[in-house]
Amino acid sequence: MAPPVFLQPPRLLRLLQIAWIIVRYRLYEVVFLLPPFNRLTLWEGWLLGHRRPLAVRLRLAFERLGPVYIKLGQALSTRRDLLPPEVAEELARLQDRVPPFPGAQARAMLEQVYRQPLTTVFARFEETPLASASIAQVHAAQLHSGEQVVVKVLRPRIRQRILRDIRILNFGADLVHRLVPGARRLRAREVIADYERTILDELDLVREGANAAQTRRNFLRNPILYVPQIHWSLSRREVLVMERIEGIPIGDIARLRAAGVNFRVLAERGVEIFFTQVFRHNFFHADMHAGNIFVDATDPERPRYIAVDFGICGSLSEQDKDYIAYNIYAFFNGDYRRVAALHVASGWVAPGTRVEELEAVIRTLCEPILYRPFSDIHLDQLLLRLFDIARRFDMQVQPQLVLLQKTLVQVEGLGRQLYPDLDLWTTAKPFMERWMHEQLGLTGLYHRVRENLPALMEALPQMPLRLDAALRAVESFDQQALTERLTDLERRLSDNSRRVYLGLIGATGVVAAAALIALSDTPLGALDDSPFRWLLLLGSAALLVAAWPDWRRRRPR
Repeated sequence: MAPPVFLQPPRLLRLLQIAWIIVRYRLYEVVFLLPPFNRLTLWEGWLLGHRRPLAVRLRLAFERLGPVYIKLGQALSTRRDLLPPEVAEELARLQDRVPPFPGAQARAMLEQVYRQPLTTVFARFEETPLASASIAQVHAAQLHSGEQVVVKVLRPRIRQRILRDIRILNFGADLVHRLVPGARRLRAREVIADYERTILDELDLVREGANAAQTRRNFLRNPILYVPQIHWSLSRREVLVMERIEGIPIGDIARLRAAGVNFRVLAERGVEIFFTQVFRHNFFHADMHAGNIFVDATDPERPRYIAVDFGICGSLSEQDKDYIAYNIYAFFNGDYRRVAALHVASGWVAPGTRVEELEAVIRTLCEPILYRPFSDIHLDQLLLRLFDIARRFDMQVQPQLVLLQKTLVQVEGLGRQLYPDLDLWTTAKPFMERWMHEQLGLTGLYHRVRENLPALMEALPQMPLRLDAALRAVESFDQQALTERLTDLERRLSDNSRRVYLGLIGATGVVAAAALIALSDTPLGALDDSPFRWLLLLGSAALLVAAWPDWRRRRPR
């Protein structure tokens, strides 16, 4: 009989290693933070006594445990509802830097992937890596065309090690779900499942290349962000080859200052990039720590961001994106009742929550920070208070928003480091107002009609056939009993068909006129002299004729 899963040798050895690290860093101190053990001060004094704070030891243990726990710790640093603030702040400092594996081994792996000598693929390949992380490491190389590139290679046997640790985390999530009170609200299983998908996606470097290519295409006409070009002919699941970029690491403040970079513009562009990716593109770089961001200081007054490492990218459902956008817009305008109503409508709080009560709590939280400079706003404290509200109103943790929370914390850290006096509200509010106008105004209506018009045009020719099929189905019933009703139905269907076509023509005229007026920036007061006036009037008249019978029928007598 095969031994149980967790008694199989590889996993048993891993469990023993985890236990040894827990003992070495005395992480059992965590137990004394939970009731009823937090009352055992005598045992606490006997068992503890480690010089380093618990938060530091937890960070060091995660770094020793490897990639799964490093990235889990980084994700947990955004969950201020689960961790004390000092622990969350320390986990945010987790560094995904590990000793490199030998360059000769990287060369052998590449030759195995390409099935030819590496000198045939590259004119030069540097075995000393430029950077080394827990999942992959990066080497410099040169193509035979002379172009400088970087080659990202997965670590040997990394997939097996990650899958082993994921199984252990799933086992732990099940235990938490069963044993910890209130674990259902934390949705630990869903969070781990979402985290598993994220980290397994990082093991497919073709997927990372596709993410980078998508982001590059999104910003082709926007000079604030540059993404290196991917060399697809040389990229595989285990290898990614891309253009080598030259820039100043965003964390090197001394070099940025020496280059004369305008830090205010740089910080404002960072905020714009974040909001553009989340709300306009609905596709955002979800690993925006300092190691993945560089600055092109060729024009110091208009510095440009350069982003690399697109292994983790996120997107939201249209419903979540709209709810978040409407919440932010309402918050910028001090409309706390709207914020509360949106939370209730979205189902993020318990059914039956009184909007007025939630509104008062949100106002108390948000009003003190509205329109204050970035230096006076601490997002970790704000998130902590938001999660206090979540507990009070039984708000469910949304696993699909974890990546967005993580990215928001990283953006805040970069912004505070670059330009603490940044006025976040002045920078972000105009962007959100433009976005709302595009979504709800004439421009948004025009884009929605344009998107749905092909489907409508495809369905229109089939409408007479479907109508005929419906009539034939009706005729299969007892004709003698239904003759009068069928005659009346045919007459009404004929009338309705004419009105539908007339309404479609009128709606198309009105939408086209409105879109042309919006795109031509014609003031409303100048419509008398506009060639679009007749199109708008004729379309409105057609709509009125089409709607007149229904209006007259429903008019109270």
